[in-house]
Amino acid sequence: MQKKLFLGYKLRRLREQRGLTQAALAKALDLSPSYLNQLENNQRPLTLAVLLKVSSVFEVELTNFIEDEEARLVSDLKEALADPLFTGPPPTTAELRSVVNASPELARRLLGLHQAYQKLTERVQGLADSLSNQDQAGDLTGAQFPYEEVRDYFHYCNNYVGPLDEAAELLWDREKIHSGAVLNELAAYLKRRHDVRVKIVADPGADETAMRSYDESTGTLRLSALLNGPSRAFHMAHQIALLGHGDIIEDLVAQANFSSEDAKSICRVGLANYFAGALVMPYRAFAAQARALRHDVEELQSRFGASFEQVCHRLSTLQRPGARGVPFYFVRVDIAGNITKRHSATRFHFARFGGACPLWNVHEAFAQPGKILVQFARMPDRTTYIGIARTVTKRGGAYLRPSRQFAVGLGCEASYANEVVYSAGIDIHNEEAAVPIGVNCRICERMDCQQRAFPPIGSQLSVDEHHRSFVPYLFNQGRRVGVE
Repeated sequence: MQKKLFLGYKLRRLREQRGLTQAALAKALDLSPSYLNQLENNQRPLTLAVLLKVSSVFEVELTNFIEDEEARLVSDLKEALADPLFTGPPPTTAELRSVVNASPELARRLLGLHQAYQKLTERVQGLADSLSNQDQAGDLTGAQFPYEEVRDYFHYCNNYVGPLDEAAELLWDREKIHSGAVLNELAAYLKRRHDVRVKIVADPGADETAMRSYDESTGTLRLSALLNGPSRAFHMAHQIALLGHGDIIEDLVAQANFSSEDAKSICRVGLANYFAGALVMPYRAFAAQARALRHDVEELQSRFGASFEQVCHRLSTLQRPGARGVPFYFVRVDIAGNITKRHSATRFHFARFGGACPLWNVHEAFAQPGKILVQFARMPDRTTYIGIARTVTKRGGAYLRPSRQFAVGLGCEASYANEVVYSAGIDIHNEEAAVPIGVNCRICERMDCQQRAFPPIGSQLSVDEHHRSFVPYLFNQGRRVGVE
């Protein structure tokens, strides 16, 4: 055998299940009691001869007995203990292995307890998502990851940060920046105002993942040659935010009262990114062009030298008091359905917990890369939306650094159809033509959806072994139950 097997806990559990003492088992296996004690406490590995005796005495399959359960338990524990519920540094792999070896049953029960906690949290969060009163919902939320806390900060700002938005527009006007020459003009501004030289780096050296790297000692901003023009402009604008408007960013972070230093750091990055988008697409000029072009994303890309995702995100931020634009929702998901960016200035609601509705066109976009898909959709409250979705690709630049693909979704209520080019050919007055979508399965009340993955919270299932429906779950009509 190439691997030493320390399976003392299995041997001990097998002995206890058969009601044997250590002395009785030692006699049955023709071993000394002291040697058996060492085996059960993982002080000695099980040899092939002992394993064969165990298989013969207890009539168990040898392969089942030596199956590597430890590795799975260690992996599962590591994932569970990454939950923000558990504070402090996580246990090392060696520590987890020791715990599993000493008491695998305790490890399994801990995993079962954590799974129950996750399910309860999901139910509570689902109820919070279904509440219209956000103040009430806030009391139901539990521990958050720093990214989630920052995402909520922007959500409750309505994704409009006035001080940074106005500062970016003022800088654009003062420096007379032109969209057609934004790369050269931003680079010139960095050199003139902050004595920072922009260098395009073809060979990233040791740090192959760096898109942007700023060296304060030499005043050099290095940008990867893999970045396209819009991304280079964005990163230069990001650096301008940090160097020239750091005081505004710090004031905003201080006012937010984040619960951790990680959340504060993430928010600084997010605010600098917000400034970058506002500088490349200044509010008044961008909003005017958006209305004139009926929010055609591709035309706005050409006018402002921005990417598809940058334009969609900027459209969702046009909520300046007194000069509001069309309220849009914006979302970015990966191919597994994980929402990596989200914001809604509309009544369109994203779940804070769980996946998104599978009928939403943002998922279908991956099947038709690069094509803009238009969807006329209806939420359970009967509000209808016109939404578009398209994939965007982040280049890896090498065979061993594959490209990343996301789907970007943008939409507004159908009442704004005349202001959106994507409404062409859609009869917005025919609600039955709209695709019925929801927030997610846990809080969607549509009982006849064939795509449902989970029953809604509070529902009571109707199970009939003699009847099977095209709908995955059937319910007792008119009956709702509380959270158990």
